[in-house]
Amino acid sequence: MTDSARLAVGDTAPQFTLTDQDGASVSLADFSGSKVVVYFYPAAMSPGCTTQACDFRDNLGSLKSAGYQVLGLSKDAPATLKKFQEHDAVNFPLLSDTDLAVHRAYGAYGEKNLYGKIVTGVLRSTIVLDEAGIITHALYNVKATGHVASLRKKLGIDA
Repeated sequence: MTDSARLAVGDTAPQFTLTDQDGASVSLADFSGSKVVVYFYPAAMSPGCTTQACDFRDNLGSLKSAGYQVLGLSKDAPATLKKFQEHDAVNFPLLSDTDLAVHRAYGAYGEKNLYGKIVTGVLRSTIVLDEAGIITHALYNVKATGHVASLRKKLGIDA
């Protein structure tokens, strides 16, 4: 399988509707008029993904103050996302993309180097949208640790 096409600054974000950790339907259109951070992570409750989710959780106040909503997407089922939310007090929607259609549409699924071996899987990625759904930042293969601090700096958000 080849990599899905990556999105670029200036592209219109692909629309989606997914199920959240509570079984509710959440659409990107629900956030029209808001800036949105859509981040893709490989697996709920894994060490790196927990670090990243907790960083977003701990920085959600400053992100929201700057007008950003945060959405976390993974291939995990809603029941797994609910456990993740409860275990780590995640305070933003976690969306289930079990068929990886949204991951592929956003370029967040493809070949990657995992401990020296080329595998196909989820690419840890963050896509930032403006109020009109236009991409302002397209960050691929980001590191779990320190990513939110780096993102805040790119977005001009003070601590």
